[in-house]
Amino acid sequence: MLKYTETEVTFAEIPDEITLCINISNCPCHCEGCHSPHLWQDIGEELNVKVLYEILKPGVTCVVFMGGDSSPKEINHLALLVKHMFTHIKVAWYSGREQLPEDIDISRFDYIKLGPYVKELGPINVKTTNQRLYQVVDKELIDITNKFWT
Repeated sequence: MLKYTETEVTFAEIPDEITLCINISNCPCHCEGCHSPHLWQDIGEELNVKVLYEILKPGVTCVVFMGGDSSPKEINHLALLVKHMFTHIKVAWYSGREQLPEDIDISRFDYIKLGPYVKELGPINVKTTNQRLYQVVDKELIDITNKFWT
């Protein structure tokens, strides 16, 4: 069961989108320098269809699951639910893994960010980062990380 701890609407996580970020707990990655180490714990409330209906805000154009690496199959399922329930809303997943799990159906996502936070390489908004944001286009991952660089 996936649990979430909080949500926030941002303009910075996915370029050109008003994004509802859903912070998911029980992260197995434990990146050194993580900005949300409280998410390493198995805390929060269950994330399910009812909750998605309750937390989606008017004006949001994208939902991003921040984490969920402890259960990629559940992320895959939630992405499908969002796609079916809210056809006008894009879906993204921020994973701390270097590679996408094989059982993820990328057609359920519009964006996927991969890569653990590596302090020496910096966050996604610097050119030295190892993290990558991909846009899913025709079941292909197109690297759009450079949209974060100024």
